[in-house]
Amino acid sequence: MKLDLIERLSMGAFVGCFVVMLVMVLGSYIAGPENVSFSGAEIIGAFFGSIVVGWGFSLSGLIYEKEEVPFPLQVIFQMVIGMGVLFAVAVYLQWMPISLGIGPIITWVAIACIFAAVFWAGFYVYFTLQARDINKKLESFNKLF
Repeated sequence: MKLDLIERLSMGAFVGCFVVMLVMVLGSYIAGPENVSFSGAEIIGAFFGSIVVGWGFSLSGLIYEKEEVPFPLQVIFQMVIGMGVLFAVAVYLQWMPISLGIGPIITWVAIACIFAAVFWAGFYVYFTLQARDINKKLESFNKLF
């Protein structure tokens, strides 16, 4: 259990940092790298904020170990917790442009939801394929005995 927790925290931190750096790079590329500069405080905030957000999504994924909870509720639980952590960090670090009105906030939320859905789907496909491979190995092992 302790190793699983460390693995989840590590994976959450990695994926969180990857996503935030990807967004920062894409944003810089779209705006033009010469038009964008990040202060040291912004980079430090992005680093630690992305780790916290990654932990929010990865630790809420523990719900999938509760087989008595229906799968759709598990997904909703993880997304509500993960997105809640994301929005709290985004407001705190001023990633979400709350001073610009409702339009940019809706756009920001929509983009965040798309990123979350894409990464969730990627992990879902990965673990589904892993389970299929494990089941095939177990079937071939059972045929031997």
